[in-house]
Amino acid sequence: MKGIICAMDLEMKKIREDMKNVKEEKCAGLTFVCGTIDDTEVVAAVCGVGKVNAAICTQAMIDRFSPDCILNVGVAGSLSKELNITDIVIAGMLVQHDFDCTSLGCRPGEIYGSGQKFFIAAPSVVLNLRKAIDIINDRRENAGEKTLHSVEGIIASGDQFISSAEKKSFITSEFDALACEMEGAAIAQVCVANGVKFGVIRAISDSADESSHMDFGEFCRKAADNSAEVVKVFLSESSES
Repeated sequence: MKGIICAMDLEMKKIREDMKNVKEEKCAGLTFVCGTIDDTEVVAAVCGVGKVNAAICTQAMIDRFSPDCILNVGVAGSLSKELNITDIVIAGMLVQHDFDCTSLGCRPGEIYGSGQKFFIAAPSVVLNLRKAIDIINDRRENAGEKTLHSVEGIIASGDQFISSAEKKSFITSEFDALACEMEGAAIAQVCVANGVKFGVIRAISDSADESSHMDFGEFCRKAADNSAEVVKVFLSESSES
């Protein structure tokens, strides 16, 4: 079984529409939707915004459903001039940009007592997400449609909607991150603690600067649709392997 976690209903909408044979279960105050996508068993949940909500959902999903892999799917703000709205970022690593125990001798983002700063996504999941994008782009090229531009790199998470050039500059200079959001690194940390493979894929919805509040509403839906399309192909390929 594959787990899928999104922060918002908008990010889950198309994934939920693709699910068959659905049934719902309540756990930890959340609704978990079980079903199939192209013969792959999935459990999906909208966790809510922020790292605590994401961590609660991830642990509850692992405890109740024992997925062999969890995908965090949704949108993010761009931290790179090379990323445009609706482009895709696959996380190779994730970090909590707002975790700060530097006064105790830790590096920015380092989890106190663990020595760990970055959480590494499962290489096999990253590889299969890249393959899914390649399949989508082959289909789009054959149909004469615009292909998906994607990159792999670091995604930074924090309990802040980034909308200032100053904060954006700090995250890029300190962590070399390509995108920022509010859940992925928390999901990664819980998965690592439980020995569960994970991947994080984000489509760019805004520019993580002073214009972000304007960009977000306008482009969020299209960005979410792109990341959902990648997940569908990823799951379809999983069912065939």
